[in-house]
Amino acid sequence: MNRSRLTGLIAAVHTPFHSDGSLNIGAVSGQARRLASTGVRGVFVTGTTGEGQSLTLDERRAMAEAWAEHGAAERLDVIMQVGANCLADSRALAAHAEGLRVRAISAVAPSYHKPHTVAALAECSLRIAEAAPVTPFYYYEIPAFTGLTIPTTAYLEAALERIPSFVGLKYSCPDLMQLQEVLATGDGALDVLFGVDEQLLAALALGVQGAIGATYNFAAPIFERILEAYAAGALEGARALQLLTVRMVRIILRYGVVPATKAIMQMIGMPVGPPRLPYAPMSPAELAEMERDLRAIGFFEHIAR
Repeated sequence: MNRSRLTGLIAAVHTPFHSDGSLNIGAVSGQARRLASTGVRGVFVTGTTGEGQSLTLDERRAMAEAWAEHGAAERLDVIMQVGANCLADSRALAAHAEGLRVRAISAVAPSYHKPHTVAALAECSLRIAEAAPVTPFYYYEIPAFTGLTIPTTAYLEAALERIPSFVGLKYSCPDLMQLQEVLATGDGALDVLFGVDEQLLAALALGVQGAIGATYNFAAPIFERILEAYAAGALEGARALQLLTVRMVRIILRYGVVPATKAIMQMIGMPVGPPRLPYAPMSPAELAEMERDLRAIGFFEHIAR
């Protein structure tokens, strides 16, 4: 089992659809090539940005197979998000991912019938991880979507004790005070992948080394410069670039992350199709408004550098 830390930028990739809503597997190779060319080091597949919970099991398997093939071709680490409300589905996806020899699996907690105790959440994670025993397991912490209120550090301590393949988590939560506690859990043994793009600089200052985000699909050049500026101690420049990403995210949030980021992919010449219901595509007026606002902050010039 490869327990080395994942570092740098990892894109939470979109699931590409045709205009009729069916999977467009053929688009994955282009996504992989583009990401590799921008310095992204890995991909997080069928997560929130990838609309994983809106895909069938067969579609999720197809995405795993496509990314295992094209990610490897571009030397990208592939992390498969296998969480689902049905634990048996999660286990099936985990076993399938291990058969593809992906770099890691990750699982979001069940969010309809929720675990309400640390023990229950740890047991769910254990059952999933057991189905892929030689593949590193990352918990996916995203309380805005799951609605879970279980203390993260208490869960992490239980997972470290009970799950042999447990190596860390995707932390998609803006609570930086809790992030410090997470980073200290297990005497710093956990690989913490930060998932709030517009707070990356703050997370770096706290000790984060890797990040997973939706905007790395198209704005990786900006974030790569943040990483470089931070490493060089050029904090003023890093702060200016992070502020640019804050303004970018403010614009995106007006329309919803999935519809807006898919629309931006179209704008930069890497179409990944429309979102799937319950999301709706942006209207022509919204697209024009968003493009105007992105141009006003210099977004397209910055991602071209």
